[in-house]
Amino acid sequence: MTLDEMTKRNKSRIGIKTGRTIVFLNPEEVVSISAQGNYVVLQRENESHLLRESISVMAEKMVAYGFVRIHRSILVNRRFVEEIRPFLTGDYGLRLKSGKEFIVSRTYKKNLKALAESWIGAASSLSGERFARRTEF
Repeated sequence: MTLDEMTKRNKSRIGIKTGRTIVFLNPEEVVSISAQGNYVVLQRENESHLLRESISVMAEKMVAYGFVRIHRSILVNRRFVEEIRPFLTGDYGLRLKSGKEFIVSRTYKKNLKALAESWIGAASSLSGERFARRTEF
């Protein structure tokens, strides 16, 4: 493997400081990021990492890796999203492949468009009031 190939491969890794060490993670393996006070929790399928960082800073850094903000305190990796459902309240339910569910607040519903590169049968439903009032796609 050449140095260029190794460099390209390492670009898909992120370094996070945990205590006195730096751990390297593949961002594609991070399922969700949630705020907890002045910290964020990076949740992988089998482990989590607590970092002293704001959710806003994490949102800026992780958008390039496919993360979508769905709530003021939650980011999800779009690779793990399996289903979204509108509620009568105007909020949405989002279910991950693991079965974990989140509430998508009305403020962030516009971000749901970023969950797929293309939409079939629902494209016009993703904007405006019509989407909010529907009970299914």
